[in-house]
Amino acid sequence: MPTYPSLEGLYRITYCLTYLASQPIHLICVDERSKNLFVLARDDEEIEIEIAPNGKVF
Repeated sequence: MPTYPSLEGLYRITYCLTYLASQPIHLICVDERSKNLFVLARDDEEIEIEIAPNGKVF
């Protein structure tokens, strides 16, 4: 289950991707090993973003 800080980071990232950059998001999932959220975006799936449980974006 994602933490509140990671969900805040996810909201910021998905807002920027969809509304500001007009990029489609293909996948959002939780890595069970690290508990990071993983986002895969853009038409060619070139954007890969990880969000740590503390909300830090990689």
